[in-house]
Amino acid sequence: QVRLVESGGRLVQAGDSLRLSCVASGRTWSITSAAVGWFRQAPGKEREFVAAIDKSGWSSNYAASVKGRFTVSRNNAENSAYLQMNSLKPEDTAVYYCAVVIYSTTGYAPARQTDYAYWGQGTRVTVSS
Repeated sequence: QVRLVESGGRLVQAGDSLRLSCVASGRTWSITSAAVGWFRQAPGKEREFVAAIDKSGWSSNYAASVKGRFTVSRNNAENSAYLQMNSLKPEDTAVYYCAVVIYSTTGYAPARQTDYAYWGQGTRVTVSS
């Protein structure tokens, strides 16, 4: 079984920065084999792709709405992935989820939600204007 726990979400002002963390655990599994994705769901909207990073950490993928403002990274030694969010806007307000493709390939950082087998419970980010 794979468990993902997000943290770091809180209320911030527009223009602020925030760093979300995702810590992964699994009895017979390691994050080193996984692509990690970040998604978000704003109130009244469907969940959408934000960013993803491949298992090596060398390839990443971003939604157009966050490119240049958000950066996804990972630390396999700490079984963790991160989402650094800069220049936050009110429209970034959402619950943010991390998810993993548990056995992935180098260079694979998908945006499609159905590629991800395990999801965290989410962390709420609220950006006030």
